[in-house]
Amino acid sequence: FLLINHPLDCPICDQGGECQLQDLAVGYGASKSRYQEEKRVVIDKNLGPLVSTDMTRCINCTRCVRFTQEIAGLMELGQAFRGEHAEIMPFVEKTIDSELSGNIIDLCPVGALTSKPFRFAARTWELSRRRSVSPHDSLGSNLIVQVKHDAVKRVLPLENEAVNECWLADRDRFSYEALNTDERLTAPMIKQGGEWREVDWQMALEYVANGLKGIARDNGGDGIGFLASPHATLEELHLLQKLARGLGCENIDSRLRQTDFSADATRQGAPWLGMPIAEVGELNRLLVVGSFLRKDHPLLAQRVRQAAKRGLKVSAVGCAGDDWLLKVSNRVTVKPSALVGTLAAITKALAAEVSKPVDAALAASVAAAEPCETAKAIAAELAAGQKVAVWLGNLATQHPQAAAIQTLAQQIADLCGGRFGVIGEAANSVGAYVAGAVPQGKGLNAADMLAKPRAAYVVFGAEGASDFANGHQTLHALGTAETVVHLGAFKCHEALAYADVMLPVAPFSETSGTFVNCEGRVQSFHGVVKGQGQSRPGWKVLRVLGNMLGLTGFEFAKSEEVRDEALAGTPVAERLGGRIAPVAGVSPQVEQAGFERIADIPLYSVDPIVRRAPSLQRTRDAQVGAAWLNAAALSALGAADGDKLKLKTPSGEVVLPAALDDTLPDGCVRLPGAQAATAELGALSGLISVERA
Repeated sequence: FLLINHPLDCPICDQGGECQLQDLAVGYGASKSRYQEEKRVVIDKNLGPLVSTDMTRCINCTRCVRFTQEIAGLMELGQAFRGEHAEIMPFVEKTIDSELSGNIIDLCPVGALTSKPFRFAARTWELSRRRSVSPHDSLGSNLIVQVKHDAVKRVLPLENEAVNECWLADRDRFSYEALNTDERLTAPMIKQGGEWREVDWQMALEYVANGLKGIARDNGGDGIGFLASPHATLEELHLLQKLARGLGCENIDSRLRQTDFSADATRQGAPWLGMPIAEVGELNRLLVVGSFLRKDHPLLAQRVRQAAKRGLKVSAVGCAGDDWLLKVSNRVTVKPSALVGTLAAITKALAAEVSKPVDAALAASVAAAEPCETAKAIAAELAAGQKVAVWLGNLATQHPQAAAIQTLAQQIADLCGGRFGVIGEAANSVGAYVAGAVPQGKGLNAADMLAKPRAAYVVFGAEGASDFANGHQTLHALGTAETVVHLGAFKCHEALAYADVMLPVAPFSETSGTFVNCEGRVQSFHGVVKGQGQSRPGWKVLRVLGNMLGLTGFEFAKSEEVRDEALAGTPVAERLGGRIAPVAGVSPQVEQAGFERIADIPLYSVDPIVRRAPSLQRTRDAQVGAAWLNAAALSALGAADGDKLKLKTPSGEVVLPAALDDTLPDGCVRLPGAQAATAELGALSGLISVERA
């Protein structure tokens, strides 16, 4: 019956070789069809740049419809018409914009829904399958990477109930396209006389070693700054910090988008989620502070969504009312400067609710707070919970008052007997602490290294305008340094201007390595393809550089030896924590006239790989070149949706079209970070002048 209208497309169908319907037909069906009538034809639908359709093959099982409604949270597909005219389609003139849309490809039992980037790239039986781990967010989704002729052709989820279950975010699934782009850096390059030329590894590493030795000799180790991407592997981060400290330099950091480091001296262990990912479904109360949860961590949001269906009550405190596609019991949306005051009010209401005192360091600040009705409702809800968690998101950890926010969040968790956690920004945010890629003693943090320019910088895996808290300041500091060594997988356009040496290091697909995810799970993986051109695994480059510098402790033959050294001694579970001593005198920022900037890092701009994935950059989530304000703010400016606005900070000014977003608080403008269009504006937070252009 299922085959009545199904075309005989097996020889040209991407699903051929892994099709459930094909397996059943071959295993149990007749060799000759008895159906003599004319078969129907269904017009294909445009579902966007990620999912390709061939709807004549559809057998109307409605798995895709159920997924968008029940798992992704938004019914973007439906079954229209009746009987033999029934067909699956999106809403009129709409595409599928879910950050989990690629999963419908896996769920489709036939070839009606296939991967558009993979279309006709290979036959499934030609592909070898290799395990890996996603490098894009703190969840650490498990991957099956499919390879043909030493090129990554497709990425699928590897089922792991403790991490990503059987799902995969589109960011993890389709970012592989960037691995094969023309922007790959495939040979060491040195700038001589303002011109770049390719050299061999020996010359490049000798140049770097001599340059760093000279800077260390003339300026001391403090004259160098080491800036590492939190998406780098544990092995790379461990060797980078070892290299820095071997040169007498404590200036190493991987928290590139963080701005408040005032609590570093009292932080105990690596900030982590505070609980296993698999236990999210057991919570009955959750408070999320400063997070664009659905876009920052798509699969963690999916777990929260399913838990909410089972009775979890979710509350949110943030600077935008983004739809998480789940029921949020109570939400407070305020200016960034009011986040601390809002948390103080919730703390006061909760202390009264549970009849417990707050920490002495917070007493005066909390007593001065005035809880609104929503704050009281959040407090009452948390007090009634048995399994409670309080999480800090990316916006909270990147906030100028991050220490005050964490102090109050910890206090809220303690008052209601809950768990406190930090969701984490990147694949190895926890691993960076474990590896020691954070400053110790008198070492400078990332912000200080850039505010007080060093004579030399070693930048590993990060790009100046996009991966830092203040792109304008970063480009200035790197541009004025005597020597800048850039290690990365791509020819970064900014690096071509500020760097003196560019060393091609392999992305996650071409190196073995380890990530430590937000729950502290250590996940190692192997390279799935050979390195392109002369690119080499980052840990090997750093090992050889350590040898050339004459440093001891760089005698490694395998990445596993580096990993074992990094993890030796105290077990990872005992290195987790991230709690800080209460910050005395916590108080909200003084409100000033003007607009405050709200800056999120868009879903498809988080790291160099994602930013270069063509199909992801054609999605709706990647179209972020606008300034979002609410209706009241637009009216006050005398502007309408689509009008040009001039936005100005002390760093620079840009002109962008206005866009309406009524979930934003008054007096705020939402401008995404990690964008060339907004890099001139500098810091991701603070006051900003807005006027009609």
